[in-house]
Amino acid sequence: MTIKSIVPIKAFHDNYIWCLRNGENAVVVDPGDANPVFDYLNKEKLNLVGILITHHHPDHVGGNKTLLSKFQVPIYGPKKEKIPGITHCLEEGDQIFIKDINQNFRIIDIPGHTLGHIGYYNDKLLFCGDTLFSCGCGRLFEGTPKQMYQSLAKIAGLPDEIMIFCGHEYTEANINFALSVEPENKNLSDFQNKVKLLRDQGLPSLPVRLSQEKQTNPFLRVHKPNIARTLINNRKVSSTHPKDVFAALRKWKDYF
Repeated sequence: MTIKSIVPIKAFHDNYIWCLRNGENAVVVDPGDANPVFDYLNKEKLNLVGILITHHHPDHVGGNKTLLSKFQVPIYGPKKEKIPGITHCLEEGDQIFIKDINQNFRIIDIPGHTLGHIGYYNDKLLFCGDTLFSCGCGRLFEGTPKQMYQSLAKIAGLPDEIMIFCGHEYTEANINFALSVEPENKNLSDFQNKVKLLRDQGLPSLPVRLSQEKQTNPFLRVHKPNIARTLINNRKVSSTHPKDVFAALRKWKDYF
């Protein structure tokens, strides 16, 4: 399966329900709303064969029961969370093979946004829900800064060429914050121009390569001395340890 075989289905204001296509078969990731999924499947004459869930929030699972009323398919999701209709409970170390689209995925535990949040990855891609966004990361609704810091470190340890598929189109707003943290980051300003061109055309800014995120996402760059200096100067942070820098950065973003 190529990246071109993965299509974003828009839902609500800024959600993406990712659809993996192979021939006439399709798997969707985090279907918060069944209606746009039905519309896309009908338009493209696709048969739904599975659902992948990253975490329990309604805008990621709200369409499960309605989809199951028409398609009796397996639902894969986090073992540590209550997911409507779940048939396969997953945690880090598990692997799944979805025969109908010929895809293997490994599971990674990435808590922080929620306590049981998981991601699905292989050599080419990662579906990370609301843990990592382009130039940002998820709010800590249930987890701790330490948990999210460790989750992002796990993601950062994956191969640089992996493509990141996030749950929301937050990139432009995240870049605005990132530039307040690293105004001198040319990679970031160049990326801002690229994203603006895409969004002006109504195109998604996602997926994004992990190597790109390592150059532009402040939450993956908390080990950089210039970011620590910014937090010390602007947020009165005393520690330069990356975990403490991350916690202060996440708190700053909450009120940005």
